[in-house]
Amino acid sequence: MAIAALGYIGVRSDRLDDWSDFAGNLLGMQKIDRGGRTLAFRMDDKAQRLIVADEPGETLAFMGWEVEQRSDLDLYAARLEDAGVRVSHGPKSLADQRLVDEMIAFDDPMGNRVELVWKPMIASDPFVPGRPITGFKTGPMGMGHAVLHVRDVDAMLPFYRDLLDFRVSDYGLEPYGLYFFHVNNRHHSFAIVGSGRQGFHHFMVEFDHLDDVGQGYDLACLQEGRVAYTLGRHTNDYMTSFYAHTPSGFFVESGWGGRQIDPATWQPHQTTGGPSFWGHERLHLTEEGGRKRLRDMRLDLAKRGIRAPALVDCPWLYGELAKPV
Repeated sequence: MAIAALGYIGVRSDRLDDWSDFAGNLLGMQKIDRGGRTLAFRMDDKAQRLIVADEPGETLAFMGWEVEQRSDLDLYAARLEDAGVRVSHGPKSLADQRLVDEMIAFDDPMGNRVELVWKPMIASDPFVPGRPITGFKTGPMGMGHAVLHVRDVDAMLPFYRDLLDFRVSDYGLEPYGLYFFHVNNRHHSFAIVGSGRQGFHHFMVEFDHLDDVGQGYDLACLQEGRVAYTLGRHTNDYMTSFYAHTPSGFFVESGWGGRQIDPATWQPHQTTGGPSFWGHERLHLTEEGGRKRLRDMRLDLAKRGIRAPALVDCPWLYGELAKPV
């Protein structure tokens, strides 16, 4: 029994035109005509990865997680119900909307809707990106990752770790709880930030080529106020990325070169050095609101010569080295 990957994300927003431009022209997703007041976007051979519905809220509507086997739906439903969680078995009409064979749905302790799905639909035609990109790193590792603001880490941690079998990759305890979880070889597919708030922090998409990220960064820089974090590199998953403001106020991280792990041997550990080796200047924060503190942490890492191990988990470079001469 296992949850295998982040399959899709749903967003509530009445800014459909803005989302069409953001997801298609900046991120490079392929817009799919679903009709009505719903937009859908592809990233690969799956029929849809991002769904934006014309509803009030401007936030996360649901997260869809793929399970390994059809029987996993029943096993997780029974486990959740035994723990007092109300589970609904998705009707065929909803499964058809999500383009999956079967599904169950429930809310986590902070009220976020979680959907477990079996057998997402494969599109019949090739993926055509919204701007010229090499592609996204998806496949068995799923759509990317999702990160939530939470009021109570102590309530959310056992829910995802113990009931849903998300495995802790690493965590920080200061100035608040921050937990990263993996469900496959991607360093993390989910994270919770104990900021005392509730809502969507960001989702991440990983590109196959660093230049796809850089060209997206150029496009974002042309739009006033679009960049939320400047280009930088994270300390835990080694992702080189930038963050952009979405039309709905939360962020999207565009990244490349993310760390891949072996879940069978990985050991969770505490991190203390800060989230980034360099860059990731938080343009959305004030100096007093955390921007200076995070900058000082990066500068301290640089002063101490802390950086990622050479060549470790660099998919592009390993691919280049493996090519015949």
